[in-house]
Amino acid sequence: MIFVTRPSRLARWQTQSVIREIQRHYPSIGIEEKTITTRGDKIKDQPLPEIGGKGLFTKELEAELLHGRAQAAVHSLKDLPLEDTAGLMIAAIPSRADARDVLISKSGFTLETLPEGAIVGTSSLRRSSQLLAFRSDLKLKPLRGNIETRLRKAMNGEYDAIVLSGAGLIRLGYGGYISEWLAYDLMLPAPGQGALAVQCATADQSTRQMLQVLEDEDSRAAVSAERSFLMALGGGCSLPIGAYASVTHPNNGTMKIFLQGVVVALDGKRMIKVQGEDNDAFRLGKNLAEEALRRGARDLLSMKPSELTK
Repeated sequence: MIFVTRPSRLARWQTQSVIREIQRHYPSIGIEEKTITTRGDKIKDQPLPEIGGKGLFTKELEAELLHGRAQAAVHSLKDLPLEDTAGLMIAAIPSRADARDVLISKSGFTLETLPEGAIVGTSSLRRSSQLLAFRSDLKLKPLRGNIETRLRKAMNGEYDAIVLSGAGLIRLGYGGYISEWLAYDLMLPAPGQGALAVQCATADQSTRQMLQVLEDEDSRAAVSAERSFLMALGGGCSLPIGAYASVTHPNNGTMKIFLQGVVVALDGKRMIKVQGEDNDAFRLGKNLAEEALRRGARDLLSMKPSELTK
């Protein structure tokens, strides 16, 4: 059985963690890794919103699955396009890690204690717009590269602080660099952040069955609500849209999903927040997106990146 993965240390870690879990249930199965470099890996000098296009970090991996050169791929769920590629499916979503973003500062600053006019690194419109909503004085500077590259830039003084997903740092043992975990009421993450998606060919029944040992029902319900919200807004991962869902099981055992969503103007000056609860992930996301649209979200989403406050 062949797992296809990207060359970054984080992508390899994520793939190997999935392989270990499968082999824990199926000790006799032989699994190998195949590394493929994606377009998103090759273009390192442009902010992601400027590159555009779906599947920057997934298309080449999906081609390996579609042509039978590999049987499974592990993705960061937030990198996957919202609609399944024809012939492929998300066979399993393992238990999700902490979805929050974090602040990293050489000087140990928090978002509140950063000096006026501080330079903060991020190439995410979602992050930059929410940062400006809280601190309109901040100067935002593009930040690309793998986790190690970004940490090095934060530590050598190019930035007063940078913002990253906490899950990746913890997975690679870099938690000591974190100055502050950003609360959900301050910074909603990208839909699906912190979650992995294990993908395979829809027709490959044996692989699908094997991957089921990885499935976490609550994690799938939560990320499905978040992605439904994003899809109903007509958005992709490069737009200033955040969402986070949590799942509870009341005394009668019924699943309840609580979803928070946000759409933010690129300059941070206007923000539309919505929240609600339902037991149907797709209905919940769609209903909250429709509420956001009624309140003017379409105008905020039509802004151009060039309009971002400097």
